[in-house]
Amino acid sequence: MQKIPLMRAVAGMVLAGDVFRNDSPNGMPICGKGTVLTDILVARLENMGVQSVNVEGHPVWEEGDRSLDDMLLDLDRRFEKVLQDPLMARIHDIFADHLKRSLGDGDGQHAQ
Repeated sequence: MQKIPLMRAVAGMVLAGDVFRNDSPNGMPICGKGTVLTDILVARLENMGVQSVNVEGHPVWEEGDRSLDDMLLDLDRRFEKVLQDPLMARIHDIFADHLKRSLGDGDGQHAQ
């Protein structure tokens, strides 16, 4: 999941969470989680004052962002001395799976 400014949202992105007017979760949702964005919907959200949305994956890469491969290598380095411990190995795997799900496109590769 990635929170992006609405101006970076494009058709085809999928909402990872409900969208509320003025980004306030106290009101009624405008769009629900799982909604596929269209150009018309993005324009409507903009007209309603929505500033940002949470979308699935990590579709917007900016200069300075680290790639999924770099993050996985860093994770391996951090756990290299404790991977023989089954609990620590499981924690490593949980973090690696989370990175792949949140930053990858399903096959472990990041989209750019």
